[in-house]
Amino acid sequence: MDQALAQITERVRAAVADQTPLRIRGGGTKDFHGRGLHGDVLDTRLLSGITSYEPSELVITACAGTPLAELEAALAAKGQCLPFEPPHFSPGATVGGMVAAGLSGPARASVGAVRDYVLGVSLINGRAEPLTFGGQVMKNVAGYDVSRLMAGSWGTLGLLTEVSLKVLPVAPAEATLRFECNQADALRKLHAWGGQPLPLNASCWLQDGGVGTLYVRLRGAVAAVQAACKSMGGTRLDNATTTLNNPLDWSACRDHTLPWFAQRAQQPDLALWRLSLPATAPVLALPAAAQPLVEWHGALRWVQAPASAGDALRAAAEAVGGSASVFVAASADPESASGQFDPKSAALAKIHARVKQAFDPAGIFNPGRLAAAW
Repeated sequence: MDQALAQITERVRAAVADQTPLRIRGGGTKDFHGRGLHGDVLDTRLLSGITSYEPSELVITACAGTPLAELEAALAAKGQCLPFEPPHFSPGATVGGMVAAGLSGPARASVGAVRDYVLGVSLINGRAEPLTFGGQVMKNVAGYDVSRLMAGSWGTLGLLTEVSLKVLPVAPAEATLRFECNQADALRKLHAWGGQPLPLNASCWLQDGGVGTLYVRLRGAVAAVQAACKSMGGTRLDNATTTLNNPLDWSACRDHTLPWFAQRAQQPDLALWRLSLPATAPVLALPAAAQPLVEWHGALRWVQAPASAGDALRAAAEAVGGSASVFVAASADPESASGQFDPKSAALAKIHARVKQAFDPAGIFNPGRLAAAW
């Protein structure tokens, strides 16, 4: 491992000297997202392996190139998990890519995001300097919380080499409830349940066979889940039979392999839009025939629409205090992703630029992935 780290550090040092852009890449499972992919590939999978795991302390440390599936398997063997359910999207996802992307799965609204579980990181900055921030316990932050700054930075601030994460035990009980209702009724139900002491963990509303259907996943103590099933109503589904087609597989929801997401394959002009909203936002006026998939108790809404609908989607999201961005560009128009990360505020753009300058003054890491300027 030391030899692999030395090789990568030397590669970064040479790139700085030559002003050669580097494209940091693990498994490449999220290459579809972002403004563009530029530079010579720097593969992080040389840095692989779980370096420390203390189940009793609920902390695991792994090299950035470690397959995410390997880390999750090690946790599962001890009855533990990453509660934020990081999406894989395809085989090969890595721990470093998980943190760099900062994406969370169906349970995000209930348990928190990736950044909330990052305890510490080691990285190589744009000066080829090895840096370490945070540690392996919760109360270890003094000064700037740089570890969590890495979550969602998409490799533009540095090359992650090692990550320490907080983990949690797998919930003793789980159940999925199904309700037939339209989107407005689904949101009303979710808002009402949110104010009650219920073990809500994840939710998903979509048009299932032309019928509006809400799925709610409960996780927690056995007694709490059983009581919630009785009080909430709906149809309880057997966890063993919630597969991709019968009727909802939460892993497929996480990885965007539900039939709803596959509709774009027959319509290459459609992009997948991500609308991040307040959970209390009402049903939005969307372009004709655009039926959303609603997650995170109403706070995340996926919409399939052409790039030409961008202004309308942004306006609808901003009207309720949210935002809309392209998550996957239309295959017929890959340039439709352009600008999806650009901050609306000039002041925020200046802060982003100054942080980038501090970590990567030569601008060699993933140029153009987040912003046109760097």
